[in-house]
Amino acid sequence: MNNILILGANGKTGKRVLNKLTKLGLPAKGVSRSSQPSFDWTDRSTWAPVLQHVDAVYITYQPDIAAPGAENAIREFSALAKKQGVRKLVLLSGRGEKEAQLCESIVIHAGMEWTIVRASWFCQNFDEGTFVEQVQAGYVSLPVGKVGEPFVDADDIADVVVAALTEEGHNSKVYEVTGPRLLTFQEAVEEISRAAGKPVQYEQIPMEAYAAVLTEYEVPDEVISLITYLFTEVLDGRNESITDGVQQALGRKPTDFSEYARKAAATGVWG
Repeated sequence: MNNILILGANGKTGKRVLNKLTKLGLPAKGVSRSSQPSFDWTDRSTWAPVLQHVDAVYITYQPDIAAPGAENAIREFSALAKKQGVRKLVLLSGRGEKEAQLCESIVIHAGMEWTIVRASWFCQNFDEGTFVEQVQAGYVSLPVGKVGEPFVDADDIADVVVAALTEEGHNSKVYEVTGPRLLTFQEAVEEISRAAGKPVQYEQIPMEAYAAVLTEYEVPDEVISLITYLFTEVLDGRNESITDGVQQALGRKPTDFSEYARKAAATGVWG
């Protein structure tokens, strides 16, 4: 594909995909709310300008593909992309989210080539996202107990996306990508503690208490509702299994959480 568009170019996977494509010398452009031209899922007037002269699009939806409004947005964006001559869509989807699967179906039936990358929880939530400040403080408190999660490395996701955008053989594929083993959130925090060489404790707290803290920090109600959904329904054990999506797409094993923790600790992000 020539002229590849990356939505959410400042996000965990978007920035990685853009960097990898650029290193390959491919004509890729990344857009976000802060780019020029800008792209905003909530402002449909920003969609058409970024789709000009584009052959393929990597779609990430903010704040999450399970969020209210995602289905309609993905439907309208896909239709516009086809109208403007886009030939392929690669969608980042969520594992175990029925709302995400509705969006997958839209992309699959949009009349273009497609690849779905359905991912488990990102390892990078601990050093680039939601939980980094808690890890830095040495105390992680979340509303999740002994459910195992096969945390996936964002670099693995980006490699799968780049392969889908640049190589033959990935059309009409749904790659469900996970890490190579299950860890509870407590076990993940223990691995981070060892890698960082500092004590980091984990505590399970009630969802109501977690939501109250988010409210205190003036997190919007719709974001709190989404977080509640992800921590209760999606982390109810439905995803307590490992898949071979990375192996299928790349012919190699996925990155283990311990390797992720070692590399993240080496950057000094956890202090």
